[in-house]
Amino acid sequence: MPDDHDILELRPAKKNLDPFKPYHYLHEEEVDAIGTIKTVNTLFLTNKECPFKCTMCDLWKHTLDSPTPQGAIPQQINYALDLLPKASVVKLYNNGNFFDTGAIPPADYPAIAKQLQGIERVVVENHPKLCNDRCLEFAELLDGKLEIALGLETIHPEVLPKLNKQITTDNFRKAVSFLISNDIATRAFILLNPPYLTDDKENIEWTVRSIAFAFEAGVQTCSIIPTRAGNGIMDKLKENGKFVPPTLPALESAFEESMKMEKGRVFVDLWDLEHFSTCEVCFTKRKARLEKMNMTQKIQPRVNCPVSCKQNGMI
Repeated sequence: MPDDHDILELRPAKKNLDPFKPYHYLHEEEVDAIGTIKTVNTLFLTNKECPFKCTMCDLWKHTLDSPTPQGAIPQQINYALDLLPKASVVKLYNNGNFFDTGAIPPADYPAIAKQLQGIERVVVENHPKLCNDRCLEFAELLDGKLEIALGLETIHPEVLPKLNKQITTDNFRKAVSFLISNDIATRAFILLNPPYLTDDKENIEWTVRSIAFAFEAGVQTCSIIPTRAGNGIMDKLKENGKFVPPTLPALESAFEESMKMEKGRVFVDLWDLEHFSTCEVCFTKRKARLEKMNMTQKIQPRVNCPVSCKQNGMI
């Protein structure tokens, strides 16, 4: 099982980033809990790297080695929001933990909240172990509702400890309970094909079971993240047969089975989706189907591939 040293040793170089500009931002749409389509501005903030060195994570590539300068985050938010259309939801994703004081200085909370006046919902990401009174402090400053996204990843009893995330399912459950008892909404990130789980059927099963656990814990929304290589350690695990990238059909199956629960919203992450497909003939239609399922929260008819997928045994 790799530790911090092993993970750091195999890393490629980081990107060279400006601490006063977000490294990416986009305008999108997402359906809310009652089926209304909401406009969303998603900002990918530049800040200090997360202290947790998770085996599967590649988000550190767009982070800083030193603490984020005070005032930098409000400046980044201003920069992006000035360029984006108006939206009712803002996601502030920072490749780590919003309530890590080295990443987001607490002294900047009031300025950030002021920039988000009139926003219905603000979504941030955070480690379950860092859900504390700072979350409540920030929530109190906002006009709208705060939602915190937590990485559960998997509830597989042998795999979760190997991810170097330093959490247990009990840590996750306690974090969710703390947040919802203080009127803070929650969502969970769930991995499809985490390292150390290599059987296709088992991967689908444990993704679905992990989502069921998250909903039972009180989470309102789950996002399925197909696990990727590319961070050094994951490439080595792939070479050693300890990581198998997910397939598009597996993602479809996990999404469908999770949606059948009807316990809350389920989304799939479509970033770099083409890397999980082996068929150019039907990929565009299959991606469009998943996009529609994300937006409608209803299972759509499967795509019938005329040639390639049948030849490859994909459907």
